[in-house]
Amino acid sequence: MKKIILLGPILFASVLTILTIVEYDFLLSLGWHPINDPTFDWPSGLALGRFGWIMTATFIISGLIMTLFAYRLFFELKPAFASRLGSTLFAFAGVALAMLAFTTDPTIRDYPSTWHGRLHDLSFVLLGLNLFPAMIILGFAFRNDEKWKSLSLYTWGTLCLAAPAFALKGAAFYVFLLAILVWNEVAAIRLNQI
Repeated sequence: MKKIILLGPILFASVLTILTIVEYDFLLSLGWHPINDPTFDWPSGLALGRFGWIMTATFIISGLIMTLFAYRLFFELKPAFASRLGSTLFAFAGVALAMLAFTTDPTIRDYPSTWHGRLHDLSFVLLGLNLFPAMIILGFAFRNDEKWKSLSLYTWGTLCLAAPAFALKGAAFYVFLLAILVWNEVAAIRLNQI
């Protein structure tokens, strides 16, 4: 189970990179631009393309792996309010990531938003509303557990880098994604060592 958790961030980053390259022209047709407008229908718009089922499956698999990771944290961290709440919020973030599988609506369209497009947007909001507080609280849980103590400041530092990049959008969104994926991989490696 620990080995599977290591694959989550690598799987997500790999699929995102490969599909972006393969679907580059399609993404441009949606209005996306890798520098000027990188969050315009990206990465969710990848699910609308020819290989959209791969992105949809990746959202589900990555979300399930993240939820499994949260489950492991719940039982591996020293039992306390912060560890329980932080890992629970992290699990909710994993469920929200999996729910991004509800196909998004393209931003430029000539029809009203669909039910699945609205669920996709709601899932994205829920991901942020659970992930950021989870990281704040897990930082405290890590600080109070000798096996995890060294990840406390790193967790808060990642959040300080990722949260503004998330809010700024634009090319800064790449910083958000990279910071969160690297943090997940580092924490998964630590979990694997315990």
